[in-house]
Amino acid sequence: MGGGIAGMSVAAELARSGPVVLLEGEAELAKHTTGRSAASYIPGHGPPPARALVAASKRRFDDLADEAGHPFLRPRPVLHVAHDEHEERILRDEVLPLDAVRELSPDEAVARWPALRRDVLRAAAVVEDAQDADPLGLHQHYRRTLRARGGEIRTGTPVTALERHGASWRVRTPADHLDADTVVLAAGAWTDRLLALAGVEPVGLRPLRRTIAIVRVPDGAPVRRDDPFVVSAGERWYAKPEGEHLLVSPSEETPAEPGDPRPDELDIARALEHVNAVTTLGLRSVVTSWTGLRTFAPDRSLVIGDRPDHPGLHLFAGQGGSGIETAPAAAALAATVIRGDAPPADVLAALEDEGTTLDAVLATRVGASPTPR
Repeated sequence: MGGGIAGMSVAAELARSGPVVLLEGEAELAKHTTGRSAASYIPGHGPPPARALVAASKRRFDDLADEAGHPFLRPRPVLHVAHDEHEERILRDEVLPLDAVRELSPDEAVARWPALRRDVLRAAAVVEDAQDADPLGLHQHYRRTLRARGGEIRTGTPVTALERHGASWRVRTPADHLDADTVVLAAGAWTDRLLALAGVEPVGLRPLRRTIAIVRVPDGAPVRRDDPFVVSAGERWYAKPEGEHLLVSPSEETPAEPGDPRPDELDIARALEHVNAVTTLGLRSVVTSWTGLRTFAPDRSLVIGDRPDHPGLHLFAGQGGSGIETAPAAAALAATVIRGDAPPADVLAALEDEGTTLDAVLATRVGASPTPR
């Protein structure tokens, strides 16, 4: 259940070994979060379990590119910048210790992005191996793969009831019902609502708003198409080239209900204000904007696993801001868990490299606690 990158990727993986039906409540696929992503692959991003899945996804992205005949990642370094004492402390304590990150002097950072004001820049760092991602291209590839493996996709098919029926689960929709031994809830912000339909305690997933605006770059401004993705160390804003324009965000995390959020003009104004305060750009004109939902579990780790007291019911959700960059490894891992197979060796190796464990990723499988640890 769920036709975004989470649902589509795990459905394609599961279709290797048996019939799969994917249900999407909207009339179109990837309408919400997947289609509104900032679209990046950033080594070292997120908590340790997510970082491990990002690392394990790189070779898998390359393999998917070979299958598709075109890449899903293109190089674009990430530049972390600090403009006050608080941001500098975060940069030094939390960002620089990561293996993928290298410190830059303020002068080196300005050379990377000449739009920065040198007089207010305190510290900087770079992730050289970061990439732009193609979320819709990746989603389309998984969709084609699912169909090639015999999978079925039903859009405009909301789930109205989910209940045990003998040894199976009965999934009711407005038109009919399906019976299945295994049900995978991969519906992002709607996952807890589906758990409620099944009479199962929720995980505590929280949808958070995130707004993006595409703005015109004033004539003569020092912005280039190959500039880095620039991120405030305090997560107050980010910016990166988008064709001839600039993509900016206030990096807000405003709690919201599952749905189709619309941009708030104050959030857009805040993004422009933050970027203008630390650059020479003088941004004013907005071309377009949108808002998506990034859904997190209480510990902000991915939710992959089953419900111990509800056989055959599995979760694949809580990807937050890492759904695209972790998709290849996370979907492969989730599929092995659902099938009861051994986890992929490359994922286990990446978890060990990050000093974490499989149980940290499969938190919903530990004991019978409804909340990931």
